[in-house]
Amino acid sequence: MSATKQTDAQQIIRRIVKSGDTIMVGGFGLIGSPLTLIDELTRHTGDKLTIISNNVGEAGRGLGLLLRQGKIKKAIGSYFTSNREVAQWYNEGKLEIGLLPQGTFSEAIRAGGAGIGGFYTKTAVGTELAKGKETKEIDGETYLFEKALKANVALVRAKKADTLGNLVYYKTARNFNPIMATAADYVIAEVDEIVEEGELSPEEIVTPHLYVDAIVTSQLILTNEGVVEA
Repeated sequence: MSATKQTDAQQIIRRIVKSGDTIMVGGFGLIGSPLTLIDELTRHTGDKLTIISNNVGEAGRGLGLLLRQGKIKKAIGSYFTSNREVAQWYNEGKLEIGLLPQGTFSEAIRAGGAGIGGFYTKTAVGTELAKGKETKEIDGETYLFEKALKANVALVRAKKADTLGNLVYYKTARNFNPIMATAADYVIAEVDEIVEEGELSPEEIVTPHLYVDAIVTSQLILTNEGVVEA
C-alpha cells in the first residue's frame, strides 16, 4: 500500500483540519457522505468551521452531529431542509448561512476547481438570494454574478481507490464528490476498498490521483438501519 496516501481518519483529520478552515464535504443527505471522516471531525475539539456541503447531513447524523456541537460557524449549501435544525440554529443567531440554488452551488464548485473566479447566471435574479450581488445585462437580459467556491480541505466519498489515489464512485453516491475533489487545497478520500496500482480500469476512474492527497478506509457506512460500523 502507498505510504504517502493511505492513512487513518483520526491521524489525517487532526493533522490537516484547523479551526477557521473552510471544508467541502460530499454527499446528498447522507448518501455519498464521508461518514468516517465526519465522525473524526466531531472528535476534533475546538473547531469553528465553514462547511460547504449540499446540506448539513440530517438531524443528529453526519454533519448534523457537528452542528449540534456548535462547531459550524457558517454553512454554504442548497438543501438545508434535510436537517431542520439548521433553520433553528440560524434563527437563534448561532449559524451563518450561504444559500445557493443547487445548480449554482454545483457550478460554483466546478468554477473553483477550474480556476475561474466566478460566473454570471440568470438563476435567482430578482429574488432575496440576489441581494447585495452584482448584476449585469447581457443581450438584453439580467444576469447575477456568483463567486466560485474553494476550500482548504475537501472530504469526499468514493467506492474504491487504488494506492495512487485514483477514485471510482458508486452510482448516485458520486453526487458532488468529484467536483469537490478539484476545488480544495487538500483532498481526503474515504473509500470502501483500496486496491493495488493498475487494478482499476482507466475507463472507470472519475477522479485522477493527482487531485487526492490522502485515502482512508470507511469504518462507518449507511444502511437501511442507519449509520453502522463497517
